[in-house]
Amino acid sequence: MHRAGHVNTITTTTHQQFYINFLCKSLETCNLLHAKSIHANLIKASIPSSIYLSNHLLNFYVKFGDLNYGLKLFDQMRERNVVSWSSVISGFVQHGCSSQALSLFSGMHRESMVSPNAFTLVSALRACSLSEDLKDLYQIYALIIRLGFESNVFVVNAFLTGLIRHEKLLEAKQVFNECLNKDIVTWNAMMAGLLQLSCLELPSFLYRMCYDGLKPDHFTFATIFTGLAADISDIRLGLQVHGRLIKSGHGADVCVGNSLLDMYLKNRRMVDGGKAFDELSIKNKRSWTQMAAGFLEYGEPRKALELFVEMTQTGMEHNNFTLATALNACANLPSVEDGKKIHGLRVKFGSEVDVCVDNALLDMYAKSGCMKEAEIVFRMMPCRSVVSWTSMIIGYAHNGQAREALEIFDEMRMENIEPNYITFIVVLYACSQGGLIDEGWKYFLSMSSDYGISPGEDHYVCMVNLLGRAGHIKEAKELILRMPFKPGVLVWQTLVGACQLHGDLETGKLAAERAMHFDTLSYSTYVTLSNMFADLKNWDSVGMLRNLMENRAVKKVPGSSWIEVGV
Repeated sequence: MHRAGHVNTITTTTHQQFYINFLCKSLETCNLLHAKSIHANLIKASIPSSIYLSNHLLNFYVKFGDLNYGLKLFDQMRERNVVSWSSVISGFVQHGCSSQALSLFSGMHRESMVSPNAFTLVSALRACSLSEDLKDLYQIYALIIRLGFESNVFVVNAFLTGLIRHEKLLEAKQVFNECLNKDIVTWNAMMAGLLQLSCLELPSFLYRMCYDGLKPDHFTFATIFTGLAADISDIRLGLQVHGRLIKSGHGADVCVGNSLLDMYLKNRRMVDGGKAFDELSIKNKRSWTQMAAGFLEYGEPRKALELFVEMTQTGMEHNNFTLATALNACANLPSVEDGKKIHGLRVKFGSEVDVCVDNALLDMYAKSGCMKEAEIVFRMMPCRSVVSWTSMIIGYAHNGQAREALEIFDEMRMENIEPNYITFIVVLYACSQGGLIDEGWKYFLSMSSDYGISPGEDHYVCMVNLLGRAGHIKEAKELILRMPFKPGVLVWQTLVGACQLHGDLETGKLAAERAMHFDTLSYSTYVTLSNMFADLKNWDSVGMLRNLMENRAVKKVPGSSWIEVGV
């Protein structure tokens, strides 16, 4: 009898292990349907379920995001151990359900006789990182101290990450300094915090890490290069870290390579950036787009577009950012034909296209003078941002259609889209292009009264240009003198140009003196004033100005033309 019972136990255990093996294979192949059929067979075959088997089933469901069924299975378990609780809490955290995870952890602590282990505590701390309530993080850490896990490096790392996510950098530094068994994850967590909250501390922290004898890994290098690209701008340090990267063997990592590339491009080291790009063993969409955006930023739109074509030829699919970058490159080229080809790619994307792509497409057509095409794109956009409306207004204004520009602005307001600081610049620019003084004053005054936007220097420049071009020199001068802040060089230069147009030498001399006070080397101010003297045959003053320009080494900025030569 005893022998028969023993055989049955072995058989049951063998069956359970057989199904567990199948569950593990299903987990490896991400086959949820397969796992559910295994579970159904278990129920149909009436195989007794052990806690070991139940934990495997539970782990499978929660890892694949079937949280409702996982929780149902968890509630039906007659016996639960620390693995059961840890699996279900971890699963909810993994899928972003932090409040439910913390509720389960609270239930474990309150109702269960099972004590949490390090893995359970790490999952609970990760839930706190996703939660907005910092109080939960502190309460769980108090429990950690009571349970004696405060020196466990995995727990420390999770607590450190939680503090950083809640922007408690000083407390994070204290926890970091008090940790006696730091590993690479501890250092990297702290580096991620510094990158986010105190970027300038990253270099000294890297030196400290190396001094302590710890070797940076791929995450460390990516963090440092990102910091050097963002706020630090220390290219000499960047070159040193690059040298260390080469020796470390982590250079093949695509995230590290992209961060290195970004550092060189942000520091305007295009040659080094090009080398870093060419040396990437694996290039992803970010690599190609960063390099293209770098060319665009550096004033090389043709090279940016060539890179986009090369990326297409590799067979790599485009995303919203690559399309927007290519369209921005086309907007800075004289021919619209390249832009039309990319428009075809945008059509293939259908509804998956982000508004930023359509904004770039609209801007490309507007800058090319194709306002009919820009209008078609604008009207077909499923959703329009303030950038969309502003781009249409500036497009019409640039192409001499001031009334159409203001009609778009009025339509924008009727649709309750709030104009911003930039929108009013382009609206006032449209008024100045069309000589619409009454409308200009109306929109200028409405900025603060209707929208709470204080006019800046750019708005005043537009108003001075509007009034000055219409011959209202005195009114333009009075507006400058009433400005609530000190007028800058551009305001005075605009008035100088208006004075030349209408022959007001007295006001022109005053405005030129004020402009030269701000910028003694501005070629345009001298030339405009000199031309005013020449119009009045005052050759002595012309000669005096030219001598002054020579003495101050004022040089003309070379002009440029925008043409495309066919091949």
